[in-house]
Amino acid sequence: MISGLFDRIHRWERGLHKRTGKDISTPRARREAWWHFQLLDHAILRHLWTNLDEIAPGVYRSNQPDPKRMRRHAANGVKTVLNLRGPSAHSPYLFEKETCEALGLTLVDLKMEARRPPDRDTLLTLIDLFPTLEKPLLLHCKSGADRAGLASAIYLLTQEGADIAAAKRMLSLRYVHLRQSATGILDHLLEQFEARQSQGPIGFRDWVALEYDPAALAASFAARKGRS
Repeated sequence: MISGLFDRIHRWERGLHKRTGKDISTPRARREAWWHFQLLDHAILRHLWTNLDEIAPGVYRSNQPDPKRMRRHAANGVKTVLNLRGPSAHSPYLFEKETCEALGLTLVDLKMEARRPPDRDTLLTLIDLFPTLEKPLLLHCKSGADRAGLASAIYLLTQEGADIAAAKRMLSLRYVHLRQSATGILDHLLEQFEARQSQGPIGFRDWVALEYDPAALAASFAARKGRS
C-alpha cells in the first residue's frame, strides 16, 4: 500500500516535471520555472550542499549550480562549464544557459546516463572534448555523484595519467555515490577496464575505441547483481 502511494506520487511529480518549467520569457513564467527548478529538480537542497571538489588543477566537479553559484564560479575564474545532463527544455538548463551567456562562460552540453552504461561514441566524445575545454573548467550533473564522478575518473585517466585506483575514488561515498544501487554500473565500467589492464597495458581511450562493449557490460553487471 505504501509503495503504491509512493509510486503514484512519483508518477505525479514526473508528469508535473514534464509539463512545467519550460519558459522563462515572461515574469510569471520565470517565477513558475524558478519554483520548478527549486522543487521538482531539487535545487533547494543544493543551496548549501554543492558537492564541489577540485579533481585536478583548474578542473572542478559539482552538482547542478544555480545562477547565484554560477556567478560565484565566474568571479573565481571559471571559463567553461561542461553540463553532463545534456541540453533540455526545462528550468535547470534554461537558467544555466541564460546565466552562462550573461557571464560570458562557454557552456558545453553532453548527455550522459547514471544508471546505464554510456555508449562508445559518448565516451569517445567526452575524452576528445577534454583537451579542447578552456580552464578553469567546471563539470557537473544533477547531484554531482554519478555522471560527474565517471567523467572525473575519465578525466584523470586520460588527461592526468592517473592510475585506476585514483580514478575509482571519483565514484565514492565522498561524493554520495552509491555503488550498491543501479548507478553501480559506472563502477563496473571502471572495474572492467581495470581487469583488462591486468592482462596487459592499454590506455582508456584505446580500450573504449577497440574493446568496450556497453551491452556486454550491462549484462555482466545484471548477472553480478543477480548473484548478490
